[in-house]
Amino acid sequence: MKKRILFINQGITPYLPENFQSKVGRYLPQGIQEKGKEIRTFMPRFGNINERRNQLHEVIRLSGMNLIIDDQDHPLIIKVASIQQARMQVYFIDNEEFFHRKSTIRDKKGVFHTDNDERAVFYSRGVLETVKKLGWAPDIVHVHGWMASMVPLYIKKALKDNPIFSDTKVILSVYNDGFKEKLSDNLTKKIKMDGIEDSDLDVFQGGSYLDLMKGAMQYADAVIVNCDTIDQEVQKLIDATSLPVMAYPGEENYVDAFDNFYNSLLEE
Repeated sequence: MKKRILFINQGITPYLPENFQSKVGRYLPQGIQEKGKEIRTFMPRFGNINERRNQLHEVIRLSGMNLIIDDQDHPLIIKVASIQQARMQVYFIDNEEFFHRKSTIRDKKGVFHTDNDERAVFYSRGVLETVKKLGWAPDIVHVHGWMASMVPLYIKKALKDNPIFSDTKVILSVYNDGFKEKLSDNLTKKIKMDGIEDSDLDVFQGGSYLDLMKGAMQYADAVIVNCDTIDQEVQKLIDATSLPVMAYPGEENYVDAFDNFYNSLLEE
């Protein structure tokens, strides 16, 4: 049976402008699929994505759920588009309140969105709820970007007894995508759900980029450095961890490096 890899991305080209992270989001899943693995790939449906040009359409059977964050209901809409030349579908997590503004993380003036905490929680939970609905049990979940940094916690704590995720290995890819701002003071209240104890959330308490990386690494099974330069404090965390770590593979032949790393984890 083919091994299954779930990619949770913060950006994928051509839906967002090309940078190193969005190029990895586009070409790594294709490369891994061509290596004989089954893939699913997700990203947020940011409002600056042109739905008509990219032919996004809603998947009615997957949409219609409500996610409760901080006692508020937020409708979860799932859209999908195809990258024909890659024979690859991309799933988009959508919500009018969180993802219809014409920007990603910051507004046109460069101001960090004040609800980025709730957007990150909604995105992380939205992907996992959708995968549960698909009934598609991944062998590896590969998290790219800080917006999905709560995913390892949810898989290892809230969903540990769910058969879809009970045997899943979680990999965190670290990029040079930090921010100086802090997420809200009540971040841990927003992250919390059934199966998660208050003490499980202590690591996220400060709401900084470093805290998100600490939290993701605390619950991940492995780490990949996915940039030639990353935040120095995050690098110190990686240097101190006992987790398997893959160093930055460079832009050439990185699909082989990732595939070998996946295989080594799956053999454990």
